[in-house]
Amino acid sequence: MEIKLAKSAGFCFGVKRAVDCAYEKAGKGDIYTYGPIIHNKEVTGDLDKKGVKVTDNLDEVKKGEVIIRSHGVPPSVYKELEEKGIVYTDCTCPYVKKIHNIVRDKYKEGKSIIIIGNSVHPEIIGINGWCENSAIILNSLEEAENVELKEDVDYALIVQTTFQTDVFEKIIDVLSKKSSKIEIFRTICSATSDRQKEAVEIAKVVEQMIVLGDKSSSNTRKLYEISKKYCKNVYLCERICDLELQKIKKNGTMGITAGASTPSVIIKEAVKAMSEMENKSFEEMLNESFVTLRNGQIVKGTVISVSDSGEVSVNVGYKSDGIIARTEFSDDINVNPADEVKAGDEIEVYVIRVNDGDGNVQLSKKRVDADKNYVAIEEAFKNGTTVVGKVQEQVKRGLIALVNGTRVFVPSSQISNKYVDDLSSFIGQELEFNVLEFDKAKRRIVVGRKDLVQKEIDAKKNEVFNSIKVGDKITGKVSRIVDFGAFVDLGGVDGLIHISEMSWGRVKKVTDVLSVGDEVTVTVLDVNPEKGKISLSLKDLSVDPWKEAETKYAVGNVVSGKVVRMVPFGAFVELEEGVDGLVHISQIAYKHVEKPEDELSIGQEITAKVTELDLENKKISLSIKETLEKPAKVEKTEDSEM
Repeated sequence: MEIKLAKSAGFCFGVKRAVDCAYEKAGKGDIYTYGPIIHNKEVTGDLDKKGVKVTDNLDEVKKGEVIIRSHGVPPSVYKELEEKGIVYTDCTCPYVKKIHNIVRDKYKEGKSIIIIGNSVHPEIIGINGWCENSAIILNSLEEAENVELKEDVDYALIVQTTFQTDVFEKIIDVLSKKSSKIEIFRTICSATSDRQKEAVEIAKVVEQMIVLGDKSSSNTRKLYEISKKYCKNVYLCERICDLELQKIKKNGTMGITAGASTPSVIIKEAVKAMSEMENKSFEEMLNESFVTLRNGQIVKGTVISVSDSGEVSVNVGYKSDGIIARTEFSDDINVNPADEVKAGDEIEVYVIRVNDGDGNVQLSKKRVDADKNYVAIEEAFKNGTTVVGKVQEQVKRGLIALVNGTRVFVPSSQISNKYVDDLSSFIGQELEFNVLEFDKAKRRIVVGRKDLVQKEIDAKKNEVFNSIKVGDKITGKVSRIVDFGAFVDLGGVDGLIHISEMSWGRVKKVTDVLSVGDEVTVTVLDVNPEKGKISLSLKDLSVDPWKEAETKYAVGNVVSGKVVRMVPFGAFVELEEGVDGLVHISQIAYKHVEKPEDELSIGQEITAKVTELDLENKKISLSIKETLEKPAKVEKTEDSEM
């Protein structure tokens, strides 16, 4: 077997410096690394055995020294180290440190920062800290196409040191069309760039290729993705012993490269193993490891990687890798596979097709999930129990919801106990449903919540009626306004504030006092569970103006007020807010008055004497003429007529 080994494979300068520092300090007191020193379980595991611990919480460091890894950290970490008096060694990669300086300086100049890279990667988290975590972070060409940039804003663009060079250049083209004010800094590490170029060159000329490195390492995964573009048979493994031998062709050409976090010992081990394969019985090596797949089979596999487009590569122990298309990952269109699984995770998958035409195994995760979920939903159907689902989309005659990842249909007539005009308002809501129909053969599941809604309403009504009593002060929200008052939602039951109970004063229109949606505090006047009615008052009953009426409006008292309403038989006078008196037409003046309007006008201030007080019926009779001087009687004489 001819082996082509990448010259730049393995530790880069920055990683080697940090790892060497950790090994040098190992055993010399309490030594910590702020986060894993590199993304390689072999190295971090060995350092742990030598007493070098990993921490991401500086409160755990009571004494000793902290090593800052090559990925770098935000300013807040340096500040915390200094405030706590913790000794530290800064092993931030010089390339990363340069990015920190660029971001800090450009941010001070008033520029907005754009970072190209993985937002959850420690390098990006550290960089973002140097612009007060205000950066726009983009990790794919798709995200760059969707981002909005402002023409009146100046930007500075930097990139993760391990980012894929060709993708970065495409992103630059996209962003440059969105803004002409972008200062570009090509901060991909030269070692990363060289390693990626070598991977391309080797992948183009070999029949199969091995990428060595921890599956959680960003630069290792990128090497794998780059190699896959040019070589059909590419295998990602942390150590050569993890490689399934049935995948390897004994003869031909083999390329080997490794991520920046891969120690040289692992690379040498791989080269030696591949070199010795010719001298071993290949058939014997395959006997125990060969796996046979068939369509429709459910098997376990290990996630190799998740692409930016959401395609998941899975090692299922077959001669070629399995692929889960994004559409086969979940029924939930909002699920991002990268948020659900990562390299190294073991998952169950359904084999759709052993050979998809390109030599890959076509897999589905959602079909495995659906089969498991069908069992739970069927149990709920048989037992009459409920299921919980999240509404995803509106379709003809109803909605589609996901119950544990399985699509179910909700007829429009079953979403509520009353007609719903806008079904789209339910999208995104997580609701409880009854299973109305279950047909596994037809993959048809119908659910509804009409009965549940009615039960909820009945339960809320009972709760309200059992919890309130006359005299209680409660808070509710105005749900509906009518001519005679306003209905208030008290938490499942509406109570009525009659217009006469809105104020001690006179209210002409309900809308002068309340609007739909207003939150109000009301007093309960009456509760009638049999009729389902609750009477409310908006008045402050503690300041009832009639409490003092017996003294203030005793018969014979002279009082002042304002004319507020005319009737054929007299005029109503407001003596104070909530207390009116009636001046009968005969009591307006000593002379004959045809109509009250002839002597009085609305809003006119008058003085009158109380002639009658009826506290029980809250009525006061007034007389204006009794406050006036009675005119002398004029007798008609012959002289007066001349």
